[in-house]
Amino acid sequence: MSESGSIIDATDALSSAPAAGSRRCAPQTGRIRWYFGPMDCGKSTLALQIDHNQARQGRHGLVLVRHDRSGRPQISSRIGISRQATEVADGDDLRRLVRSRWASGQRVDYLVVDEAQFLSSEQVEQLAELADEAQVDVYCFGIATDFRSRLFPGARRLFELADELHPVQVEVLCWCGLPGRFNARVSDGRVLREGDTVLVADTDHADEVRYQVLCRRHFRLGELAAEPVSPAQLSFT
Repeated sequence: MSESGSIIDATDALSSAPAAGSRRCAPQTGRIRWYFGPMDCGKSTLALQIDHNQARQGRHGLVLVRHDRSGRPQISSRIGISRQATEVADGDDLRRLVRSRWASGQRVDYLVVDEAQFLSSEQVEQLAELADEAQVDVYCFGIATDFRSRLFPGARRLFELADELHPVQVEVLCWCGLPGRFNARVSDGRVLREGDTVLVADTDHADEVRYQVLCRRHFRLGELAAEPVSPAQLSFT
């Protein structure tokens, strides 16, 4: 109620939305879709499938990658399929990359970006500009958190700006059988807690440094395999 005693309608603070007919005259925009999940959940496979489906319908896309685990400019899936891609480097302007394709006479209807967590915040904002101003649909794929369980800057900005958030539904299990969500960096049989945020490695046990997906409890405890435990109640001391 206002000081004068009149009742204030809270909806007065809302601006009116245009009717359906008027919305048809509004500028069209592309959409940013962010697909995220732990390692081994099928993100790169899904990226390749979406690119395939888009291309089959006559759309022209640009496939980008940042630090693929293979070390080559490609999107590679652990089930054995891959596709050549354009490597995004530090400082690359993704708007300029798309405009160069336009200048050469090529259409760009959509972008597929794998390992998008490694993009800078500025590059994610460039994707938003391409979606809003050039009507380019953007499909981003990656993991959300680093080996310390903290959001990558690129992933954080995608959570803030994306139109759609899609956790990839293929379940990845910790060694204990619970759903795994945390990408632990492992060396010499122990979970590392410090180091460079970006370190490309695989889940192969033969590697000097590898990654292993763990549930929250075993990520916290740094336990990598089942060990005998007492049937007694756990103590926090």
